[in-house]
Amino acid sequence: MPVTSTMHPAVGEAFLRRDRAGRALAADSERIARACQEMAVRFRKGGKLIVFGNGGGGTDAAHITVEFMHPVIVGKKALPAVALNNDSATVTGVSNREGLSEIFAHQVRQWADPADMALGISRDGRCENVLRALETARELGLFTLALVGGDGGAIMRSRAADHILVAASDDPAVVKEIHVTVYHVLWELVHVLFEQPGLIADGRTG
Repeated sequence: MPVTSTMHPAVGEAFLRRDRAGRALAADSERIARACQEMAVRFRKGGKLIVFGNGGGGTDAAHITVEFMHPVIVGKKALPAVALNNDSATVTGVSNREGLSEIFAHQVRQWADPADMALGISRDGRCENVLRALETARELGLFTLALVGGDGGAIMRSRAADHILVAASDDPAVVKEIHVTVYHVLWELVHVLFEQPGLIADGRTG
């Protein structure tokens, strides 16, 4: 169906919102590449990826875990990953006993080893439980990565993660699209690096 003249402003505005966020993502390409390199090093050392987020971020966590554990490209190695949202018994039990802010931090303390990676997802960077889990992961020696939106919120201000990638938008739909793009780039580049041991064999990322 042809686009009518009354639709043009809305289409243009929607494109501009995504264009600004997409350009900001492209400007973060070096940070993304360094995060992928660190993750490839950790996977090669036997580390696992621990992912968590609230609401839509929880579905992203599950999606990311599947991408690493069951790669769609034939011949790619399955890499260990776990989404903390998936264990509803633990999430509800910890929430009832210790409060919502501890649901991910509690699991990180139980599941994580120093060689592991923690990836937290927050639409606006203001999720206290994501922040607490990232802080806990850093205390335990994990590599930490955050995907946030808006201005990065408390997660950005606290510098709780080694790398913080911001979807520069207040529109939840745009933030979602940028996050989906980022984590697909993450798993693809991690596999590229993982398959080139000369790039990561010495364990150094810089």
